[in-house]
Amino acid sequence: MNLIKIIFIIIISFYINLNVYAEPVHKNDYDVVGQVTTPTGVIFNPSGTKMYVTGFHGNSGRVAQYSLSVPYSTSSGVSLDANTITEIAAVLERPQDIKFNSDGSKVLVLSTQSIDGNKDSIAIWSLGAPYDITTISSTKDSEHFDKIDNDPRGFDFNTDGTKMFILKATTDQIEQYDLTSPFDPSDMTLKATLSNPKGDGFHQGLGFSSDGYKMFVIKADRSTDNPDLNIIEEYNLTTPFEITTASKNEKTYNTQTASAGNERIAGITFNFSQGANKFYHLDFDDKKLVREYDLPCAYGIISCMNPTSDGDDVGSVEAQSSATKKLIQHTSYPVLNRMEWLRRNKDSVNLTNQNLKLQFSNEILASLSNLLMPSSLTNDNTSSNQSISTNWSYWSEGTISIGKVGDSLSSSAKSINTSAITIGADKKVDKDRIHGFALRFGNDDVKVGKLGSALDMNSLSLTLYETRPTSDNMFMDILLGASAIKTDLINNSGTVSTNGKRNGQQVFSSIKFRETFTKEKINFTPNIKLDLGLTTLSDYMEKGAEGLNLRFGRQNIGTIVSSLGSTIDNTININNGILKPKIQLQYNADLSPSSRQVFEYASNGTTYVIDNINSSTHNYNGSFGFDLITDNGLSITSNYERSQNKGAGHTDAFYFAGKLSSRKDETYTLSLDGIQNFNTKLDYKRSVNGFDITFSSNYNLTSLIPDYGANIEVSTNF
Repeated sequence: MNLIKIIFIIIISFYINLNVYAEPVHKNDYDVVGQVTTPTGVIFNPSGTKMYVTGFHGNSGRVAQYSLSVPYSTSSGVSLDANTITEIAAVLERPQDIKFNSDGSKVLVLSTQSIDGNKDSIAIWSLGAPYDITTISSTKDSEHFDKIDNDPRGFDFNTDGTKMFILKATTDQIEQYDLTSPFDPSDMTLKATLSNPKGDGFHQGLGFSSDGYKMFVIKADRSTDNPDLNIIEEYNLTTPFEITTASKNEKTYNTQTASAGNERIAGITFNFSQGANKFYHLDFDDKKLVREYDLPCAYGIISCMNPTSDGDDVGSVEAQSSATKKLIQHTSYPVLNRMEWLRRNKDSVNLTNQNLKLQFSNEILASLSNLLMPSSLTNDNTSSNQSISTNWSYWSEGTISIGKVGDSLSSSAKSINTSAITIGADKKVDKDRIHGFALRFGNDDVKVGKLGSALDMNSLSLTLYETRPTSDNMFMDILLGASAIKTDLINNSGTVSTNGKRNGQQVFSSIKFRETFTKEKINFTPNIKLDLGLTTLSDYMEKGAEGLNLRFGRQNIGTIVSSLGSTIDNTININNGILKPKIQLQYNADLSPSSRQVFEYASNGTTYVIDNINSSTHNYNGSFGFDLITDNGLSITSNYERSQNKGAGHTDAFYFAGKLSSRKDETYTLSLDGIQNFNTKLDYKRSVNGFDITFSSNYNLTSLIPDYGANIEVSTNF
């Protein structure tokens, strides 16, 4: 019986511990009574080395500037800067809140009484040095805007200063304004209003989190017996800095402590650049204090920030998963292209070739990896009577991919840039069977959102491959590979940035079957392909933002992509050559299982989950074009392709290439890629003493700014 009781107590204790939220911890009080007898607003410079307190001293408006020896710490090393009790009484009598513009060149003060008798205004002073109020040239040299009304007690801006928010005590409302110019209320338009019932207290402060997903409201009163007074309210916003999407947390935080005495609270701010794991408010009743608290996590006055509601956080997780899946495709495609080229040129003695592939995609564009390249025509007209070479031949292929995936309801937009080089070697086992290996060095650079979040993924892949016939007209291409992944991650909220490093391992395989049926010189070649992969990303912890740092658990990402398609081509004999028209259709289905990422705040262990990261996608590919090969060494290929996503979105692509062999050891190649721009490429190749010397140049025909490039390459068999 006692054992049952013990087990029951343990279970209950565990359940309670899971659901107990760690409240803020009061850290320190700093007395400002000698400078401001009624403090109402507090803020820090971005580095936390300066603190500013505004309010009134009798009937005089004031701003006091303090230096802090330890950033954001009021516990020690706090001193009033010489001559910095800036008298703003020439303009304002009862300041309520203080803010700076984004670069600290201007200071803005909200007031309920100006010296000229007008109530409810904002005054702006230009500073001679950023965040230094001692450089105000004259208290009279201010911009003064009297459009504010209804007893404003707090204000704030979004990150770029294009939106302003004002807390009004008379109407018990929060108002949102659009500003024509950043941090300039001279031209403002009311966009939304949110009611905030006063209750028994009165409004005395307003503040936002740096990402705009949380809003805090201060309510104050002299009475210490009413739990609804001297409280901080929290609102969660589903859209950053849009108060129409705000929902109030049922919980509130009562700042009253035994040491506070008869308290009246005002103002609110955070140590933004350190991850917002501290917050500050003012007591303007008996003790005139700046009160400092430690938080269990970022903005955790009442609850922690939910990273799953941050589009950049979700976008970063999705980008990591997507990049690892794309890595399998980007590693497999050059090898599969090589095996197709080997079958077309299986009778050639020299199987060495080089290639450059350009891929472009965006929100409505899919992969263009199946475009024909100039090398596809090399040696197509080679005699089948040549002897089989048992020497190893080498090849290379470069890939550049540019893409963009747009915003979703939960995830920010992602701009993707991929570059890679693949080098490989293979040899003939018999007339129709060839095997080899390839190394790929790749980089994926992904920008997430608009605030600077990003990931930089470097990978090294080894692939073993073989192409062989399974019957007279059927071929099988198979590959098996592994990749090592290293990723640098940056998560930027606009005011604070975290960074982390994550490693990963990947194994993958691909198998492709194609069979050719011929009837009256028309070839019908259906094919089926399956890509499989498993990626494991290590756990890692962010650094750089204290209370904002997240710890990510180990993540497994599965890849299953199937493709079904067919090619129809015909060989037509013409004068001095052949013409090969062709049509290709293909269906691709990404059937990858869902991947789950579990992560938590390193500061308090609050756990979150992003599920269903891998969503199935489907698209269709269709293309038509032709190959022209003449007896005098001229080869031309042209291909138009459309990739249509299921539901919406498509890609249109056009590719043209021409090759002229003026003599046995000399070749000219001209290519035109008409995807988004007309990128041209000219190659000159000549064989000298067993070495192939290639000179390449490119030029963008449609660019207003000339874009030239040149490359010299020397190669041989080994």
